[in-house]
Amino acid sequence: MAPSRLPPASSVLATMELARDPDARMQAATHEAGLAVGRYKIIRTDEVDAKDPALAPEEVRRVRETGAAAQTRSTGDDFEGTARKAAKLSIAEAPTQDFDSVAAVIETLPSKADMTRHDPPISDDSSSDRVAEEQRNVHVSAFLYAASRENDNDFHLIVGDGREAAREVYITMEVSGLPPTDDDSFTKLKAARDSFKGFFGDKTPGASYDFYDPPIPIRVEGSLFFDISHAHGRSPGPPTLHPHMPVIWEVHPIASIELEPEPNA
Repeated sequence: MAPSRLPPASSVLATMELARDPDARMQAATHEAGLAVGRYKIIRTDEVDAKDPALAPEEVRRVRETGAAAQTRSTGDDFEGTARKAAKLSIAEAPTQDFDSVAAVIETLPSKADMTRHDPPISDDSSSDRVAEEQRNVHVSAFLYAASRENDNDFHLIVGDGREAAREVYITMEVSGLPPTDDDSFTKLKAARDSFKGFFGDKTPGASYDFYDPPIPIRVEGSLFFDISHAHGRSPGPPTLHPHMPVIWEVHPIASIELEPEPNA
């Protein structure tokens, strides 16, 4: 039997439905994994990344009572982070490689040991740009299992293969906060952000993770990124799925995202 991949009841603060247009063609469609699309349960939890503080008791109470997403420091769209800002807001200058699965992408990634000993060393300064190993763009169809919003205004997407896949494995993909409007990547990053926010409407995730049941089919294109800031200590990811997140590589930024894409397109 495939694992449920859902959070324990003890971490659930609220649940709600994300209902798409019931008359849309996708309402009755199915994907190869046999998952009906068009309606999802959002499971709003208290799960956060290990580096982040737990939700304050009053915030837990507010989410339980209202169902609203946990608040982040900023509610804007501009990127407000500093670590490796230059790399995070850039799109790799390389052709796009097509992959059949998240597991296949992960198999191609250099090891954490190799990257942490990189020559020259990878800095987490704001000016730290892409290194050669990060000059790669990937395109993959997968499923969105969980998501949260960081204080830098990035949306963290926990993405894996279908629930019937032989291997349960996930990778972080990020819908980036936006660079200045005159930046070369602005148009693509804004389109990706608009697509993500438009799909969820007023139910975008907050500071703690939302899980999706069933996981949402997505098609993503973006640049590979090694998050050196997580080279030490526990890496990001919701505790429920973290044991199956083997790398601190990410797809960051997402340059294009489709949620509920056309099957076989």
